[in-house]
Amino acid sequence: MTGFPDVATFDAALAALREPDAAAIAAAEARQGQLTKPPGSLGRLEELAIFLAGWQGRERPRIDRGRVAVFAGNHGVAARGVSAFPAAVTAQMVANFEAGGAAINALARAAGLELTVVPLELDRPTADFTTAPAMSEAECLTALSAGAAVVEDGLDLLVVGEMGIANSTAAAALCLRSFGGVAADWVGPGTGVDSAGIGRKIAAVEAAIACHGDAPHTPFETLRRVGGRELAAIGGAVLAARAKGIAVVLDGFISGAAIAPLAAAAPDIVGHCIAGHRSAEPGHVRLLDQLGLQPLLTLDMRLGEASGAAVAVAVIRSALAAHAGMATFAEAGVSGAG
Repeated sequence: MTGFPDVATFDAALAALREPDAAAIAAAEARQGQLTKPPGSLGRLEELAIFLAGWQGRERPRIDRGRVAVFAGNHGVAARGVSAFPAAVTAQMVANFEAGGAAINALARAAGLELTVVPLELDRPTADFTTAPAMSEAECLTALSAGAAVVEDGLDLLVVGEMGIANSTAAAALCLRSFGGVAADWVGPGTGVDSAGIGRKIAAVEAAIACHGDAPHTPFETLRRVGGRELAAIGGAVLAARAKGIAVVLDGFISGAAIAPLAAAAPDIVGHCIAGHRSAEPGHVRLLDQLGLQPLLTLDMRLGEASGAAVAVAVIRSALAAHAGMATFAEAGVSGAG
């Protein structure tokens, strides 16, 4: 998959989700049963190894080449005072990523991951989605395709993250339109706004949902109307990774919200996804429940940038190391369970 030239291609990809390799899963499960430990004693580490085996199609999965993709975009709704920072910070942080000075630079290095930063028309914010669709059909397809473009053959794992002032407001709107409830269920402090700022965010999300109330509740229409370029790009990357059989580690609330419209229509889109962590953003707990994902870590992080997901990769590497490196009972001369 090289991109999404039209909505039909996007819809078709979501309707034909690839399945993991059942034979590789069975082989990994069998290996786990032979390792020198009581069955299940490594808990989720065992589950992770088997999960990756299924998506990599081999009994002993590995991460020789893992990639972090951070997508950046600006939002017209930022003009409504929904963030503690000005919109100019998006481009400034992208420059920091490119200079190697951000948290994700350090954390990607620590996790042994390559970093790709994809700025998406930062000089041209999306429309204010409280009064108009955030993106035209063509703009949304371009963003989806930008996400798909980072999913190269040969990747063993993809980690997705974002940067975009006001994108926690867009994320809340995506979740509300996808899973229902009320705006207050999904709106949180984001960059650290005060109670008045949270009130402005709630009002913006409510206005967005009302503005687009008569629009089709399809994944594409929800993304383009109340999302943003970087959010659509994450959706495109996750969908393209599924087509190639590459497992994905999601970051926090915003990267999860990017696939909320897809999951509302096709819940199995999360079948190749790992929730790297549970962020401190209040709506993330509710979102993970809706997605049916259990986070690997809970560290009270709320930075974005794929930072929590990158930290989680250290746990995933530990799972794969134990799976591949432990001796079997026969190799070690240890008596197995009777």
